[in-house]
Amino acid sequence: MAKSPREQIERLRDEIRRHDRLYYVQAAPEISDREYDKLMARLRHLEAEHPEWMSPDSPSQRVGGEPIDGFEHVTHALPMLSVDNTYDEAQLREFDERVRKQLGGEPYRYVVDPKVDGVAVAVTYDKGLLTLAATRGDGVTGDDVTHNVRTIRSVPLRLTGDDVPDLLDVRGEVYWPTESFRQFNEQRLAAGDPVFANPRNATAGTLKQLDPNKVADRGLRFVAHGFGRVEPLPVDSAFELLGRFEAW
Repeated sequence: MAKSPREQIERLRDEIRRHDRLYYVQAAPEISDREYDKLMARLRHLEAEHPEWMSPDSPSQRVGGEPIDGFEHVTHALPMLSVDNTYDEAQLREFDERVRKQLGGEPYRYVVDPKVDGVAVAVTYDKGLLTLAATRGDGVTGDDVTHNVRTIRSVPLRLTGDDVPDLLDVRGEVYWPTESFRQFNEQRLAAGDPVFANPRNATAGTLKQLDPNKVADRGLRFVAHGFGRVEPLPVDSAFELLGRFEAW
């Protein structure tokens, strides 16, 4: 029995989301770029024929629309604190001693992950749908960069799983992988344009582009390592929550 156009649209969306995850998150693509482009072209064709079934979380809606006039300010529901640093073993041991004292002898373990040099961003999901992305700013107020973060393929427009919280404020870094940055600079050099000095500053400048179409081809990525509000909170430790991030 032939599937209805709506069923075909949903099937294509699910298939493209799966391939996005395989390529951008798991680094294990199953199909070629050409095959992927064919899937996307078919989806866009069906959505154009049936605009009543268009959805903001469709993979076809990552890039599009007119440039915005400017950035709105966003107040974070919970402050985004900056990450402290140290280059001194003694300071690290002092930190551990403070943790030990404050826990009053309770056993504890640390979660350690690599520091990615990018731009701190909070991404908010309401009932599994991406509704807001904002820079850290001064920790209390940041800039609404949703239109640009939607173009980043490693950021899902819709979370997957049966235990997705009603509200998820996931925090992490938007960064420019070294190889993608190098290739983009080579293109600028060949065109006679000035090259970018370093990936971190270039990432910050890219997120401030008013036209999302100019962001989409730069190959930015996102890595989640923290959180603000999570309602309901399904786990008891940061390590467990990071595991849920991976699944969602």
